[in-house]
Amino acid sequence: MEKDYGHRPVLLHECMEALAIRPEGVYVDGTLGRGGHSLAIAQRLTTGRLIALDRDETALAAAEERLAAYRDRLTLVHSNFSRVREVLEALDVGKVDGMLFDLGVSSPQLDEAARGFSYQQDAPLDMRMDTSAGLTAWEVVNTYSEEELRRILFDYGEERYAPKIAQAIVRRRTEKSVETTLELVEIIRSAMPPKALREKQHPAKRSFQAIRIAVNDELGELTPMLRGAVDSLRPNGRLAVITFHSLEDRIVKRELREMAVGCTCPPEFPVCVCGKKPKVRLLGRKPVVSSPEELEENHRARSAKLRTAERTEAP
Repeated sequence: MEKDYGHRPVLLHECMEALAIRPEGVYVDGTLGRGGHSLAIAQRLTTGRLIALDRDETALAAAEERLAAYRDRLTLVHSNFSRVREVLEALDVGKVDGMLFDLGVSSPQLDEAARGFSYQQDAPLDMRMDTSAGLTAWEVVNTYSEEELRRILFDYGEERYAPKIAQAIVRRRTEKSVETTLELVEIIRSAMPPKALREKQHPAKRSFQAIRIAVNDELGELTPMLRGAVDSLRPNGRLAVITFHSLEDRIVKRELREMAVGCTCPPEFPVCVCGKKPKVRLLGRKPVVSSPEELEENHRARSAKLRTAERTEAP
């Protein structure tokens, strides 16, 4: 019986269906996390191979145990998913049959107080997914200008009180630097009106999401990841991407649509002169979302959207 790792991979059945896994194929899980999706892929392989990436070394260490039974067909790599093409080149892997990217933050990162992701537990302001990276939440909160803080909170957290929160942070740090997560929560609370504090959602949730995205450049890495992934797929290879908020989904949708477009010549041209061919075929007009049954079992799946595409143009 498999040990309970306290994590349910989102849209698992739908992802496996989208990837159409062949037992002898080569696959990439670009966001290993707790290894739930990787485990399901590895179980479907015989002579095939799975390459699993994560920027968090804690996730890689945990996968050594969870995926031990499939180590003969598994390669673990400490890397950011935006470098997927370089990783495959370094491993001397040509084209692959499928890739999966789950853009959600893994539960252990949020639950481990010392990592500084949680607004429920006190910890140093960190929020790095890769603890060897330079930028931390402390630098963002204590050194970014009021205007830049406002932009981050508004753009990445869709926080309507972003101006007031940014102003409160800057005001507080003129007295002393903001050191911990709960100090930051208290500043956020102080900047919000009473009606906002009565909302069901924690008042710091949107701000913490925004700062986490800024620290890890989560949105900036999506485009190179998507383009690198598509370029590394064999003809008919599948790409599956799970997003959890509108900002991510917008980028994934835009990039896949762009890569699905062929000729861009003006309509009045009698023949194509641009030579542009579509790189992918979109699978499904709308994203796949979780079933009512999954939503009942896993609240993390509530905002998940799965978009898939198939490689068309011969590399």
